[in-house]
Amino acid sequence: MMADGTRQMAGLHSFTPGPDTERQLRTAFGQFATGVTVVTAQTSTGPIGMTANSFSSVSLDPALVLWCPAKSSSRYAHFIDAEHFAIHVMGVEREHIAMGFAKSGQAFNGLDVTTNANGVPLLGNCLARFECTTHQIHDAGDHAIVVGRLRSAAFREGDALIFCQGRFGRFDNPA
Repeated sequence: MMADGTRQMAGLHSFTPGPDTERQLRTAFGQFATGVTVVTAQTSTGPIGMTANSFSSVSLDPALVLWCPAKSSSRYAHFIDAEHFAIHVMGVEREHIAMGFAKSGQAFNGLDVTTNANGVPLLGNCLARFECTTHQIHDAGDHAIVVGRLRSAAFREGDALIFCQGRFGRFDNPA
């Protein structure tokens, strides 16, 4: 056992998750590569967006997806209150858009944006887009699990933007 309460086994640093090991837990979670999405919704004060890597397909029938906003986010309440939202899967050439919405919920300036029949902002030229109605919201510790029922979906070919170990990147296909 090491002084900080961790154990090292076969190159792995083992620890018990808790308040004193939060940084280690974030590092461990960060070893899992995920895709990058931007979630958008309409609020009473205008459009809002948020970069999220906590996205997953859930079901084909009915068609459901989920994403997990952090309760600590200043944008959390807007997304929890939204009846409709859209999830945009980002391609590698859209890293600047993901970075923009990671910093600000109003990073729409200069982007190709339209709105759907529910007023939800739709970003152009993403790899995939899922237009959703909120189906269920579950409490999940310091996050919520927002389950969306798909109302429309679209996709195009391209290379996905990936987030791993605190960095954006791409999957390299061997030649």
